[in-house]
Amino acid sequence: MFIGHIAVGLAAKRLAPKTSLGLLVAAPVALDLLWPVLLLTGVERVRIDPGNTAFTPLAFTYYPWSHSLVMALAWSALAGAAYWLWRRYRAGALVLAAGVFSHWVLDAVSHRPDLPLYPGSATYIGLGLWNSVPATLVVECGIFAAGVWLYASVTKSTDRAGTYGFWAFVVFLAALYAMDAFGPPPPSVRAIGFAGLALWLLPLWAWWFDAHRSCSCPAG
Repeated sequence: MFIGHIAVGLAAKRLAPKTSLGLLVAAPVALDLLWPVLLLTGVERVRIDPGNTAFTPLAFTYYPWSHSLVMALAWSALAGAAYWLWRRYRAGALVLAAGVFSHWVLDAVSHRPDLPLYPGSATYIGLGLWNSVPATLVVECGIFAAGVWLYASVTKSTDRAGTYGFWAFVVFLAALYAMDAFGPPPPSVRAIGFAGLALWLLPLWAWWFDAHRSCSCPAG
């Protein structure tokens, strides 16, 4: 649920206005920022298997350290605690921790049963939204539209960078999502890993344009 994760970060600005959007976006995609590193080093595994679900050709065969329930909770706690020690901003710490864990929740809705409860678990979770392309598109695009609207409704551009940077971000994500949804399967697992590393640029982009926007959020 790629753009769904980004949407959570955009919407979170309302709850933690003092926290940079870069971190708010990084939190809900954190497990996917970690995953390509583990994939490329051989710690976790994925298989290209067209038809595995209707929406994605990927079979996530082993990824307990990034995507199990217990580890998602651990990464969430670590993110919240680290931010609290750094900024002493309670709202930001709680929102970042919740953002990291939201990734697992949204994945549990979209994936087939392939999310382990903990490393070594024989029990897997997944409600299988990806088994229906129309349902996936409606749910993910709806979440993304809501996130964009919530961020735009509580922030205002202070210069052109804030305007064009934000809307370019939105258009880029929409185009990337369309390519992912309707494009061909990736050529190799290694290509998946390196493409995943490029996701690290998205929080930096969000941090940049957010610095050129002011927030009228009600939360303190």
